[in-house]
Amino acid sequence: MMAESTDPVQLTLAPIGFVRTAHQTRVDAPRQPRAAAGVPGRIELLPARHFEHALEDLAGWEYLWVIFWFHQNPSWRPKVLPPRSRSGRKGVFSTRSPHRPNPLGLSAVRLERIDGLTLHVLDVDMLDGTPVLDIKPYVAYTDAIPQARSGWLEDAAVTTGGDAPADPIHAWTIHWETPAATAAEWIEARTGLPLRARADATLSLGPAPHPYRRIRKAGDGMLLAVRDWRLEFRVIGRAVTVTAIRSGYRDAQIAAAAADDAILAAHREFMEQFPREF
Repeated sequence: MMAESTDPVQLTLAPIGFVRTAHQTRVDAPRQPRAAAGVPGRIELLPARHFEHALEDLAGWEYLWVIFWFHQNPSWRPKVLPPRSRSGRKGVFSTRSPHRPNPLGLSAVRLERIDGLTLHVLDVDMLDGTPVLDIKPYVAYTDAIPQARSGWLEDAAVTTGGDAPADPIHAWTIHWETPAATAAEWIEARTGLPLRARADATLSLGPAPHPYRRIRKAGDGMLLAVRDWRLEFRVIGRAVTVTAIRSGYRDAQIAAAAADDAILAAHREFMEQFPREF
């Protein structure tokens, strides 16, 4: 009797389209679903594949499942440190980490409208250029299981108070001092980055140093990195207060930047608008 081959079966997949969004790198992408709330994007399906017929009847659905390929993750890890973990590394299959043997991703997005082969969506946490493998409607009565257990996320009993499940991790309270709030508003208006929403989503999980959440100690205080901005904050009890925002670039880098460097130009304007006091 011949032994069965242990070689894995090779599967062939082809994208049906690609995501278009402002998220260019993994650092740019929201780390938590709540941080992607309202973030716009497009799913552009490929032409000449009869996908215009496949899209019929989809416009009536409010949310969609998007199955995609983590195209910027060339390798995988059996153990990972999720942003919400409070007790060290976890097996990758018990997480939503992109570092998977087969880098398949699953996101629920909100459908705004369909124009031809383009789906305009919100709540996008995928990177620009992400290959889309499939689209399915989100069916609330069968896809949502409010009382499902939350594995290692559970540090207390889940009390829903209704039909919607509660977050098993109790959120920290986030406060913003006026100078920091004003600076965040300026950055959002100047660059389009929803800095305050990103910071709130990250810090609400807790202020402890964490490499994935990009939190570290800085002297006597704490520092959160959101893209190329640095947020200083302090912690009292279960309250986090954001006290100041500064550029993540060194002064010399900003001073030496080329005139047509739009990113560093924004940081130069920020430093002029909000000079640091020493």
